[in-house]
Amino acid sequence: MRETVITNFPETKNRYKNIENCMEGIEAKYQLDAYHSLSIEGYKVSNELIEKVKSGNWTPDINVADAEQRNAMAARGYWQAFQAVKNSIRKILEGENAGEVADNDHRAWYRELFAPSVSAGLLKPSDLVGYRSHQVYIRGSLHTPLNPDAVREAMPVFFELLKAESDARARAVLGHFMFGYIHPYMDGNGRIARFLMNAMFVSGGYEWTIVPVERRQEYMKALEKASVQHDILDFTLFIASLLP
Repeated sequence: MRETVITNFPETKNRYKNIENCMEGIEAKYQLDAYHSLSIEGYKVSNELIEKVKSGNWTPDINVADAEQRNAMAARGYWQAFQAVKNSIRKILEGENAGEVADNDHRAWYRELFAPSVSAGLLKPSDLVGYRSHQVYIRGSLHTPLNPDAVREAMPVFFELLKAESDARARAVLGHFMFGYIHPYMDGNGRIARFLMNAMFVSGGYEWTIVPVERRQEYMKALEKASVQHDILDFTLFIASLLP
């Protein structure tokens, strides 16, 4: 799939020389990114809710309504994970290997994504340790993710490939696709895959790229074709069409 991605995805000559400017640009996209990424997964979020959890006004310890709101917990978790991803991107911009950083940090992204559910008592801290131990299925898809034993074998190989890949386009497009294909967690795989894609994009000078919920059907169809037919072209062209 690598050659298909490189042949069909545009190159960029941009390189981030000022880390702080890059980080400010990423933060500026948070609200829009959160809205679309959470909406793709079926959460009902508004700009007001996203701003509420960002500003720290989401108080599940004292506000029962906040503690019971699934959407609020998802929004708060997304904000926490977004901050963790930004920390990882900073390491990459400071010169660390992008694949190595993703390998070391993706578990922290996942833990932050679901930390509010732990705070609300819906999950135990132990639930966020390691990869999934049960089989999962993707609603409406002919692709069956790897079984738990295969996940534990595949993920180290996946990150070895990511570390060795010299082209950011391949790291981003195939990183997103393969993470979702393996589906290492019980939940949150799509959000983590998009975080991973963007960390890899920024590592190569590309801007943070948002998948709009309005194009969800096209997005899922392209992923399905890549997963079932092992044809990455449509997904490559779809992601390329989103570049800012």
